[in-house]
Amino acid sequence: MDKQESIYTAHFLESVSLLGANKWNGLTGTHNPFTRYEFLHELEKTGCTSEKSGWQPFHFVLYEGLPVSLEDELPVAVMPLYLKTNSWGEYVFDWSWANAYQSHGYDYYPKLVTAAPFTPSQSQRIFVADSHDREAIVSVIVKKLIEKAESCNISSWHVLFPQQEESASLTRLGLKSRIATQFHWYNRDYESFPHFLEMLSSRKRKSIKRERRQILEQGFQFLITEGPEISDQQWDEFYRFYQSTYLVRGMQGYLKESLFRGLAQSMPEQIMMVNAILEGQNTAGALFFKNSDKLFGRYWGALADYQFLHFETCYYQGQEYAIANQLQSFDSGAQGEHKIQRGFEPIFTYSNHWIGHEGFSLAIDRFLQEERSHVESYQHEAKGLLPFRQGG
Repeated sequence: MDKQESIYTAHFLESVSLLGANKWNGLTGTHNPFTRYEFLHELEKTGCTSEKSGWQPFHFVLYEGLPVSLEDELPVAVMPLYLKTNSWGEYVFDWSWANAYQSHGYDYYPKLVTAAPFTPSQSQRIFVADSHDREAIVSVIVKKLIEKAESCNISSWHVLFPQQEESASLTRLGLKSRIATQFHWYNRDYESFPHFLEMLSSRKRKSIKRERRQILEQGFQFLITEGPEISDQQWDEFYRFYQSTYLVRGMQGYLKESLFRGLAQSMPEQIMMVNAILEGQNTAGALFFKNSDKLFGRYWGALADYQFLHFETCYYQGQEYAIANQLQSFDSGAQGEHKIQRGFEPIFTYSNHWIGHEGFSLAIDRFLQEERSHVESYQHEAKGLLPFRQGG
């Protein structure tokens, strides 16, 4: 065994609570709401990530040396990790890979997934102590993860939505690289929403003004509530809105009401809610997360379908909030070409994949090369549709 690798010990935890908030957040920090201890722990505590849901926690923790007592030792690296028995809630689609395995008589599940569950938000995935060489530690982690997967007959390991430089590091270590597109909005020191609109072409500016005017003419008013001030009634109503977005497709939402209430207690400073009020009734709601420089739009729903209400509640209200609070960017989630004309710009997102079966690994390589070409062409075309006027 490589000398460098032999001085590190890997542990796999069935719950983030086995490490505790201080040690986990000591490495991850709390800046990103979706990788901090409180978010991951609430998912576990409420059963949203469990063996039953197909998201069984299997978090990776790396120690230096051979620790005698884990209670007294500080880890040198942590990484969220799940043993997955389905591909729901990932937003990096590999259903065709699973079908190919099944059609050839192989098991694709279980697989290992490093991700923020149910959250297609790009951020750091592997957290290493500042006192250690990051590249060296990531190399150790990759080796130990592959060893674990092979020893447990696990088909693959997938790292979803890492940062670009982190993805590049994993690619250098042999994991396959995959790209996709999201649409994010950037606050270029706008003084107000009208100031942002001035940067758009006349036709697009008029279109947005018309949409917002029609919302007001329907009688809607909007209430923004910061996390600590969100009432029990607002949470009750929000959860009905959230479930409604799934019920129209004959599904149940992934997340439980107890999760949202738990997050309201454990990390309220990173939550904000927008409610649409019509004739005194709370009619629609959107839940946002945030940190000191970014707004994350995540969950939304409405009692009925009103023209332009989704755009106003989820996008325009978020853009105004970001401007007012001097947030640099707005990540509004997956999909949505309709965001382009509202100033959301196409960006690349990344994922990395280790496939254990050599034959499938080669086939997936070919698929990813072809897919990359299509994604790059799509993003180039999308940029040509942006609404900004020349010099705007």
